[in-house]
Amino acid sequence: MAAFDLIVIGAGIVGTACAELAVREGLRVAVVESGAVGGGATSAAMGHLVAMDDDPAELALSRYSLGLWERFASLPEAEFSRCGTLWVAREDSEFASVAAKIARLAAAGVHARRIEADELYRLEPALAAGLRGGMLVADEAVVYPPRVALHLLGLAREGGASCLLGRRAIGLSADGVRLDDGSSLIGPVLVATGCALPELLPRLPMRSRKGHLVITERYPGRVHHQLLELGYADSAHGDADSSVAFNVQPRPTGQILIGSSREFGVDDREVSPAMLRRMLERAFAFVPMLRELQALRVWTGFRPTTFDGRPYIGAVADRAHTWVAAGHEGLGVTTALGTARLLIDQMLGRAPAIDPAPFLPARALQ
Repeated sequence: MAAFDLIVIGAGIVGTACAELAVREGLRVAVVESGAVGGGATSAAMGHLVAMDDDPAELALSRYSLGLWERFASLPEAEFSRCGTLWVAREDSEFASVAAKIARLAAAGVHARRIEADELYRLEPALAAGLRGGMLVADEAVVYPPRVALHLLGLAREGGASCLLGRRAIGLSADGVRLDDGSSLIGPVLVATGCALPELLPRLPMRSRKGHLVITERYPGRVHHQLLELGYADSAHGDADSSVAFNVQPRPTGQILIGSSREFGVDDREVSPAMLRRMLERAFAFVPMLRELQALRVWTGFRPTTFDGRPYIGAVADRAHTWVAAGHEGLGVTTALGTARLLIDQMLGRAPAIDPAPFLPARALQ
């Protein structure tokens, strides 16, 4: 039986970020992944690097992680594009909330500024008429998450990590993990399997939240910023059975990525025509010219969602040498690097840069 300092279960963007950092810290690492590297939620993510301000703990983690993403700004594999985020207000009440959002972001070290209607249309001429204004966070970016996960795993492997691809972890043991081929690995275990977390740690509740995405053919110059409605957080962090929100992203390829939808209680991966239509109509209401474009592909994925909306990051208190990093919902890409640093610092007994308490799995075991 092989022994390691850390066995990472799951090679999505969070798991590979943890593995890569652990290797850089000098740990002997194994990565176990039954499916595609960068599959699961990673392959269905828009890749927006964004500071969300509606929860102070997640704002702190997002801001911390955004700084770590600068390492990838010039890396071709990441498809890093600093397009900025433009939050759009349809109603006076939404526009009135901008000042408070700017203040919350500023307190966390994120610069944002208010955008009046005339400037809004100079920045994005294709927006629907009659919008009130918005808020611009110019330094934010987008990446292509599956390629980042592959790159991170490649770096871990170059540093000596053992990669057991096509192998499935079927159970945790007192001193490691059992695999589906009958073998075992010995050492501390990090479970980073997203929606599948309860298969290994059933005491940590997790819900799957289905989403749809559409990507178009290449239409360079039609959209310039990541565009979101100012009410986006109501959909992203709400608990409605289904919801949609306006979210459109320009890809470096010239394609346009359109989201977003959220559904609880739906387990199949089939595209739902009704939900897709609802999501697209929301996007068309903000950017009417999208109706004219040719869609290239539509797909679905599942966001891992915890009972309180915050990810689990840290030790599993009632299981020795077991750690978890899962449940990031729609912020897994943004917070992947910060999650890795927060987790590895705890493992190595160092004081983390931000407070880990809001993310500790123990809150679900009380």
